[in-house]
Amino acid sequence: MSEKVEAAIFDLLAKVAPGKSVSPEEVARAADPEGWRRILGHVRATAVGLARQGRLVILRHNKPADPDDFKGVWRMRLPTAEGDET
Repeated sequence: MSEKVEAAIFDLLAKVAPGKSVSPEEVARAADPEGWRRILGHVRATAVGLARQGRLVILRHNKPADPDDFKGVWRMRLPTAEGDET
């Protein structure tokens, strides 16, 4: 499942302008249009893993968040060239 979620994340991020973000719901709907609610936990787990590797940035209030310590509404985007401070 995580390969499908990871592919959906990077596919959606490739379609948005640089610096723009996507929501976990968008990713879940792209990965599984019928059962997207069931995989929201997989989206979060995959995003956290990718953020730890530096391949993705998790955002809270449009600012980079610590992938090991964030709650509430969040989004994800690709890392920027100038770097992302948490």
